[in-house]
Amino acid sequence: MKSTDIRRSFLEFFAKEGHQVVPSSPLVPLGDATLLFTNAGMVQFKDVFLGVEQRPYHRATSAQRCVRAGGKHNDLDNVGYTARHHTFFEMLGNFSFGDYFKRDAIRYAWTFLTEVLHLPGERLWVTIHPDDNEAADIWLSEVGFPESRLRRIAGDDNFWAMGDVGPCGPCSEIFYDHGPEVTGGPPGSPDADGDRYIEIWNLVFMQYERLADGSLKPLPSPSVDTGMGLERLAAVLQGVHDNYDTDIFRGLIDAAAEVIGTQDRTSRSLRVIADHIRSCAFLIADGVLPGNEGRGYVLRRIIRRAVRHGARLGAEGTFFHRLVQALVGEMGDAYPELAAAQTAVETVLREEEERFAQTLSHGLAILERDMKSLGGQRIPGQTVFRLYDTYGFPVDLTADIARERGLELDLDGFEQAMTRQRERARAASQFRVGDDLRLGDALDAAAVAGHRFTGYDHDQDEASVVALLQDGAPVDRLVAGSQATVVLDHTPFYAESGGQVGDRGQLHGPGGVFEVMDTRKEGNVHLHVGALGTGELAVGDRVSAGIDVARRTRIRANHSATHLLHAALRQRLGAHVTQKGSLVDAERLRFDFAHSKPVTADQLRAVEALVNVQVRANLPVQAEDMALADAQQVGAMALFGEKYGERVRVLRMGDFSVELCGGTHVARSGDIGFFKIVGESGVAAGIRRIEAVSAEGAMAWVANAEERLRIAAEALQSGEADLLEKLDQVLRKQRQQEKELDQLRSRLASSAGDGLASSAVDVAGIKVLAVVIEAADAKALRELADQLRQKLGSAALVLASVTAGKVSLVAAVTADLTGRLKAGDLVNAVALQVGGKGGGRPDMAMAGGDQPDALPQALAGVAEWVRQRLAG
Repeated sequence: MKSTDIRRSFLEFFAKEGHQVVPSSPLVPLGDATLLFTNAGMVQFKDVFLGVEQRPYHRATSAQRCVRAGGKHNDLDNVGYTARHHTFFEMLGNFSFGDYFKRDAIRYAWTFLTEVLHLPGERLWVTIHPDDNEAADIWLSEVGFPESRLRRIAGDDNFWAMGDVGPCGPCSEIFYDHGPEVTGGPPGSPDADGDRYIEIWNLVFMQYERLADGSLKPLPSPSVDTGMGLERLAAVLQGVHDNYDTDIFRGLIDAAAEVIGTQDRTSRSLRVIADHIRSCAFLIADGVLPGNEGRGYVLRRIIRRAVRHGARLGAEGTFFHRLVQALVGEMGDAYPELAAAQTAVETVLREEEERFAQTLSHGLAILERDMKSLGGQRIPGQTVFRLYDTYGFPVDLTADIARERGLELDLDGFEQAMTRQRERARAASQFRVGDDLRLGDALDAAAVAGHRFTGYDHDQDEASVVALLQDGAPVDRLVAGSQATVVLDHTPFYAESGGQVGDRGQLHGPGGVFEVMDTRKEGNVHLHVGALGTGELAVGDRVSAGIDVARRTRIRANHSATHLLHAALRQRLGAHVTQKGSLVDAERLRFDFAHSKPVTADQLRAVEALVNVQVRANLPVQAEDMALADAQQVGAMALFGEKYGERVRVLRMGDFSVELCGGTHVARSGDIGFFKIVGESGVAAGIRRIEAVSAEGAMAWVANAEERLRIAAEALQSGEADLLEKLDQVLRKQRQQEKELDQLRSRLASSAGDGLASSAVDVAGIKVLAVVIEAADAKALRELADQLRQKLGSAALVLASVTAGKVSLVAAVTADLTGRLKAGDLVNAVALQVGGKGGGRPDMAMAGGDQPDALPQALAGVAEWVRQRLAG
């Protein structure tokens, strides 16, 4: 079976068994700080297992894209060296949320493997947790599985957890026996790591939530989470022992060989590249961009590892981004979001390739040189640090190269050399649980089951207090001055999501007033965070919940303006523009989008004008609730970073903008009043940011700009209408004066050179000069140093000047001496004494310092420094 047929058969089988087919969630776990990437199919259902989110179905199935390249689950180092490790893989899964449990989970798995896929039952082996007698009885008594192929294995192999905290439970793993011609022993044996017996499916019986202290808390209802790797299953069904020999990878490997120009289709490097293009492309499509920390740092590591392997194969120029088209051909039908993002993905990969290519060859040359001069089998930590710090070589990339040569890294030396960088890298690969409240820890799910948001139609509403939380724990009553979180049965307060900030306002109860400073969301429940200003507040109290209407009005205008901006950018710059982040508050709006180069001033004016045309058109703003599939059918744009359910809210602004959005908006576009772009910048490779204001904020910005214009005109003694002409006159005059000043300084330095040459001292046959030059800038010092070298012949000199308490230094060495004396060493010897450092070419170098009082003594020691260097 082809991989596409396997995926389809799996989903169709479970759909017939009453499971809802759920699309793959993004690779970035939304609202979950405990995970770096989505690493299993159950991640998108985590809150369902915890009981803080409810879905309209109780059983589901999915084909989930996953990445394991950082944090606890990290397979990056093994990719290319084993048959089954990948940074990106697809996990087929079926899930029960308090519906069926072990019996049906086992029965479904056995039926699908033996009756749908027709795998021979005698080739299957099963493992269970040693204490799970219930699962053992189902396998042995009900399925009729032979006890000789059932293994009880303790430890992590049969107790699955998504991370250090979160849902977990015992599991039952299913293995496939490739046959005696392949080396390796059955699960649980000393030879279990061989390739003969391969785990293909893991049935997790989700019973607990592991808390931060390591304790296990029973889940509200026993549930099921299963995961089967599509890549491994494809290898079994296609009769191969290596995932890279399946149809999933053969096309990508052939495409990589083609663009690189190599005939060897068995190269390990081709495997690495084929794996890495999958993870990189999907990560970028899901909004991750190369960077120096967090998820962006991991992405950068993967890209650079792939580029380095391309260089090993002789790739010339950029090649990696050219594989995106082949990947879309393989997986675009199953994951249409990848096809939609193809242009943006190619742009980001190409720019990152170009950035790394500028340093790759130089860095590799340094590494090759240092490896040839090794006295042992360890690459010095200083070399590893230099490659990382100067050339952007991730440590694992250097380790990968060392591994190929049978060498290891001096990691202790590396860590000593780059403590700060090491801390940043560690932070990038390890996400920890924050202090955010988990409702599953504190509340009975039934207490908030009917919670709903009424803020689309109401600025104020009457509601009941269903829970009060202090320090993450439930309490029955609050007293004045208490900082706490209030949960209502329904609320008009909007909780921060989709880029829109949370509402503020007040809850007026029978005994006091609670000031809401922020509104957040946990699952579907709104959390009113703030403090009780007066009186008391208790669970069960009826309150009048009122938002800050003036603040919400400004937020509405900015949010609706963001939608118009998105549509205008796509019209003026192209359909490749997609949202990559946003912030909407009462003061301004910020919109990040995919675009490979700065937006020109003319383009910005055109975008701004188009938005204001739609504002003046006073378009109706209408929201409609519909199924997600229907929303996608009508072309609604999704917001990056937002989590959508089965039903979504579609916001239309006339025929100009259609987007999925749960935020609050104006009634008509004319309510925005006026839109003004106030900034454009780059935030990452291939990502631009526009900042703007609307309504009252836009009017205030214009008024402020006019005031600045008036002040500038007064300062230049000009009318506002003539300001530009006057400014041009002032700048021309300034440039002429600067030119004349440079000429005066050069003549002064030239005349001073004749007298200075005679004051040079002789040290071992060469002329040494170290003096202070008054009223000289760096350029004049350099010109004078060049003149003195010509006058003195064989010479070493240091020239210094002091301006506004800062020391400028220039060191120069004649060409015949650079083999014994380096200008950089000389200038640093002086700079260190005056509180600075510097560098440059062997014949000329510059430095600075901030301790001018130490300059005379530092210059006095130059002759002795030269003497010692020549003697040594």
